[in-house]
Amino acid sequence: MTETLLLLVPIAAEHKALLLARFNVIDAPDAAARAAALAAHAGEIDLVLTNGSVGFTAAEIAVCPKLKLLAAQGAGYENLDVAAARARGVAVCNGAGTNDDCVADHALALLLASVRALPQQGAAVRAGVWRDALPLYPHFGGRRLGVIGLGAIGRKIAARAAAFGMVIGYHNRRPRADAGDAAYFDRAVALAAWADDLVVATPGGAATRHVVDAEVLAALGAGGHVVNIARGSCIDTAALAAALLAGRIAGAALDVYESEPQPPLALLGLPNVILTPHIAGWSPQSIRATVENFIANADALRRGEALLTPL
Repeated sequence: MTETLLLLVPIAAEHKALLLARFNVIDAPDAAARAAALAAHAGEIDLVLTNGSVGFTAAEIAVCPKLKLLAAQGAGYENLDVAAARARGVAVCNGAGTNDDCVADHALALLLASVRALPQQGAAVRAGVWRDALPLYPHFGGRRLGVIGLGAIGRKIAARAAAFGMVIGYHNRRPRADAGDAAYFDRAVALAAWADDLVVATPGGAATRHVVDAEVLAALGAGGHVVNIARGSCIDTAALAAALLAGRIAGAALDVYESEPQPPLALLGLPNVILTPHIAGWSPQSIRATVENFIANADALRRGEALLTPL
C-alpha cells in the first residue's frame, strides 16, 4: 500500500518526481496549504517531510494518528517537536551530511566576498572608479577565523579556510578531540577577541539565540567580518546593524535572518553587508541527496531497520 507523505517544503520538480514515484504526496509548501492539508487529510498521513525552519508541532503530530516518520530535509531540526514525536512512538530523522559541502562552500564564498569587498569593488568599476582610488582589502593568509559551532559543517568550513592559509579557532560547548590544530575557546566573546573573522555554524534554537551579540561584535573589532550560514536567531540583528553603522566591525555576510523570509530591513541599506536568501545548502546535488536520504530512511523504517540519520 502506498504511503502518504505530507510535504511541507518547496522542492524542484525533478526532485519532487522522486517522491511522487514512491509516495502519495500531499503538497503543502505554505501555511494556508498546510492547514488545509491537515484539516482534510490528517488521518491519512504516514510521513512528514519538513525542515528546521518550517518545523512540525506537537499539536500537528497529535492530529495525525497514522504518522510514523517525521523528517527534517536538512541537518537543522530546531522547530520539530522531537519530544512529542518520540512520546507518540513516531520515528524522527534529519538530512545530516547531505548538504554539508554545499553549505561550507557558500560560507567561504560569503567570507571571501566580504573580506575582499567584492560587491563594493564591482560597484566601483561600474561607477568608473579604478583601483588607485580604492582602499586595499586583506587576503586570507594569516587571518584568524573563529568558527562558532565546530560540527560537521563547521569542520568543513575550517578545512576550506585552512587551505587558504587561515588560522582556525572555535567555540563549542566543549572541546572536540578531532579539532586538530584549531584553538578552543570556551566563550564566544573570547573567540571573537582572538579572531579576525567569525563564521556562525552552530545549530539554531534557544541555546544559541543571539550567541553573537553586541559584546561579541565589539570583541571582534573594527577589521572583523561575520558570516552566518546557521540560523538567523544566532545573531542579534539590531546589535549587528548598530556595529556596522558605527564602524565597530568591517562587514557582514548573511544567508539567514531573524526576519526570514522577509529581509533584515535594518541591514538592507548598508554597503558592507552581503545577503543571500537562505540558499547555502541548496545545489542540485545537495537537494537530490536530501530527498534520496529521506526515501532511504522511509524504506529502512518500513523494513524494520535502523534509520540512516536518526534523531
